[in-house]
Amino acid sequence: MMRFSNSLVGVVNFLTFLLSVPILGGGIWLSSKANTTDCLRFLQWPLIIIGVSIMVVSLAGFVGACYRNTFLLWFYLFTMFFIIAALIGFIIFAYGVTDKGSGRSVSQRAYLDYYLSDYSGWLKDRVEQNSYWSKISSCVRDSHVCSKMGLHINGVSETADMFYLRKLNPIQSGCCKPPSECGYVYENETMWNNGGGTVSNDLDCTKWSNDQTQLCYACDSCKAGVLASIKKSWRKVSVINIVVLILLVIFYIIGFAAFRNNKRIDNDEPYGSTRMTKAQPSRIQF
Repeated sequence: MMRFSNSLVGVVNFLTFLLSVPILGGGIWLSSKANTTDCLRFLQWPLIIIGVSIMVVSLAGFVGACYRNTFLLWFYLFTMFFIIAALIGFIIFAYGVTDKGSGRSVSQRAYLDYYLSDYSGWLKDRVEQNSYWSKISSCVRDSHVCSKMGLHINGVSETADMFYLRKLNPIQSGCCKPPSECGYVYENETMWNNGGGTVSNDLDCTKWSNDQTQLCYACDSCKAGVLASIKKSWRKVSVINIVVLILLVIFYIIGFAAFRNNKRIDNDEPYGSTRMTKAQPSRIQF
């Protein structure tokens, strides 16, 4: 059992060490790019920190298990405990800050409209702050999500009726078109005009612009769309994190068993020594 637990801990940490190499390499690659956008630049340090952390912990677990180093196994278990605790905290936090808010259905539309007033809490407060929103809206622009909305069928541009039947994602609905209640008339996916009619006095209606660099990036509906997208993504990530958490707990238990075996052997059976049996053969005297 001792050999099995040590071997399993060694194999698992060898695999996680290999995993850390592309993560660390991705962070270094992003930091070396001269034309890196703000969004990608935001990712480089988390990738580097995560990659280095996984590499160090994996090396400690691998060496500690394969070479029966009790101190390194202790360090591995100590670090793993805080990783598990942090993961539990993040799962609880992710569900807590994304428990409110969803899109509203619109008459004769397949897509939903998003309103900032439907959301509340810590995440909404952060998105509303100008310092945060300037970076987030820059990321939305850099993703070109709106410019990619164009749809042609058999060489024919999409009509209004066809567009109304599309299921847009939250950012497309909130940032790339005006809210439905504004009364704008469809021209194409990112071009809308008032058609000479009356437009609602809602602030988002006045913020809408056919300038392709502006659109509705300053609208509250865009902020709500980002919040809805974050909620959807965090819920998916939380499911993955729960699976990872279960695996980490299993590996932690196996690692703890290997640690106890190492301590027992260090205390009772030093490596390379053999035990003497209680019953010693009597000497034959002549």
